[in-house]
Amino acid sequence: MAVHENFRLITYSQEILDGQPIFASSNCLPIKALKLEAAGHAFHSAALKLLGFEEDKTDVDNTDKKTVDNKEQTYFASSDSYGSKGKKKSGAGEKQQDHYALLGLSHLRYLATEEQIRKSYRETALRYHPDKQAALLLAEETEVAKLAKKDEIESHFKSIQEAYELLIDPVKRRLYDSTDEFDDEIPTDCAPQNFFKVFGPAFMRNGRWSVSQPVPYLGDENTSLKEVDNFYNFWYSFKSWREFPHADEFDLEQAESRDHKRWMERQNAKLTEKARKEENARIRTLVGNAYKRDPRILRRKEEERAEKQKKKEAKFLAKRLQDEEAARIAEEEKHRKEEEERLAAEASLLQKKAKEKDKKLLRKERNRLRTLSGPSLSQHLLDLSEDDVESLCMSFGIEQMRSLCENMEGKVVLEQAKVLRDARRFKKDLEDKKDEKTEQQNGFVRANGTGPLSSSEKKEKPWGKEEIELLRKGMLKYPKGTSRRWEVISEYIGTERSVEEILKATKTVLLQKPDSSKAFDSFLEKRKPAQSIASPLSTREEEGVSTSLGSESSAAARMDNLEDSSGKNTNNQNSVNSVTENGDSSTSEQDVWSAVQERALVQALKTFPKETSQRWERVSAAVPGKNVNQCKKKFSLLKENFRNKKNAV
Repeated sequence: MAVHENFRLITYSQEILDGQPIFASSNCLPIKALKLEAAGHAFHSAALKLLGFEEDKTDVDNTDKKTVDNKEQTYFASSDSYGSKGKKKSGAGEKQQDHYALLGLSHLRYLATEEQIRKSYRETALRYHPDKQAALLLAEETEVAKLAKKDEIESHFKSIQEAYELLIDPVKRRLYDSTDEFDDEIPTDCAPQNFFKVFGPAFMRNGRWSVSQPVPYLGDENTSLKEVDNFYNFWYSFKSWREFPHADEFDLEQAESRDHKRWMERQNAKLTEKARKEENARIRTLVGNAYKRDPRILRRKEEERAEKQKKKEAKFLAKRLQDEEAARIAEEEKHRKEEEERLAAEASLLQKKAKEKDKKLLRKERNRLRTLSGPSLSQHLLDLSEDDVESLCMSFGIEQMRSLCENMEGKVVLEQAKVLRDARRFKKDLEDKKDEKTEQQNGFVRANGTGPLSSSEKKEKPWGKEEIELLRKGMLKYPKGTSRRWEVISEYIGTERSVEEILKATKTVLLQKPDSSKAFDSFLEKRKPAQSIASPLSTREEEGVSTSLGSESSAAARMDNLEDSSGKNTNNQNSVNSVTENGDSSTSEQDVWSAVQERALVQALKTFPKETSQRWERVSAAVPGKNVNQCKKKFSLLKENFRNKKNAV
């Protein structure tokens, strides 16, 4: 290949572009030209050198100085207002550095692992290290070009180091990946046959932001409904790790004070929260659009709608068949009732005709008997009369009348009269037996007050109060719904009552109202007993206390006199009472009052005056062995004796 001396390894030469490398002869080993293009200042300098021009150093220095001045001016201008103080530069005119491309990971980008990043960094650092790029500096002729090339090489190497430092840090890498180029477009509509082609890549793109990995795939037409439901459940509960560094966010390192830093944090939090809400709304829109147009979901909804319609039609058909069956049954029931009514009418008609026939036959037999008994009645044989014949006619039935007439036919008048007399006796005997039976039944009813009892009723034991209370408690303890309720209640009562007796008692004994005459007695039995009063005799004997007041002493003297008179007249009164009670001369033990009982009665009468409620109940409770009636009777007796004694004095 011919060597062109005029071209000094300029990368835009035609030979390099066509892939034909240029070789230069030297005392060193052959060097293969790299397929690199000059860029930036290096390209400009190389082009000037190629054309025979040289760049003035003073111009370069002035340019660098102006650039520095512009930077300083821009920095100071940003601190004019407090509201925008500390904001990051928007960077709208600058292009973000592609760190993955610098490390040769453009094909992997956010999918690259930490090991791949380290390995690629080692290879790239070795390839673009400034010591490895010394050959490029030797290719430059002027010092300016060499300095520019050196700056370019060092800047490129520093960019590689910055890219590695950023990508190896998980926090910084997440922030960088969040700001990496990404297609946020959401498909809105598509043809049914293109659904998977349109929405599949969209879900794959957005799946990179998911916290949970791996992300389920959209699938195809043959995917099961369970997997489809799991896919949409995943995306409806999607959690993203994407960060949202806003272009106008505040740099916390530029805060002047703690309050200024907190204010910056609040502003940054507001912007971040707003961006997160927008991102969640975008994801929900994507999932909603896909769910509305998914042919598998549409097919399932159509199947559910068809199944629902099918069930509705089946239900309607079943109801119609049920109505038809009910109408048929009603019609059959109507025909059956009509047939029964017709048969009943026919039977009634036949019965009526039979009755009419029987009446005619009975009338005929009666006329026959009257005709046959005519001669006997006209001759007044055996004291027979027309009343006897009419009585027989009204008492006997058809068969008896026919038999009687057959016995009378073909006989003489006297024999006929004897047959009538025997029939009259037979009729009278039947009536007597019937009357005796009726009298026996009536006599039994009068003696017992009720009709004849069955054997089960005669053997049934009466229910006591304790059994009734146990029955009530058992019915409350074992309510309706209890398994074998009545057997359990029978065991709970424990008196060997049968289930029939318990059921009968629930309808009779438990429904009976309590006797009002015994209500007060039951109340006295249930109420708490009154406070017992010590016997006045024992108190007086033990304590020896005598009343000091004049009124009390006089009252005590009168009561002692009353007690003495009562003691003297006790026998007389008892004899009177014994005479009044059926003439018995002996008195019962209940009417005998001892001296202790009488003194207890007097003391109780003093303790409970007339105004006391339930006076006599308390008095009887204070007197041992006596009830209310006995206390009242004794009090009236003592009062009468006291009056008699007073009148006598």
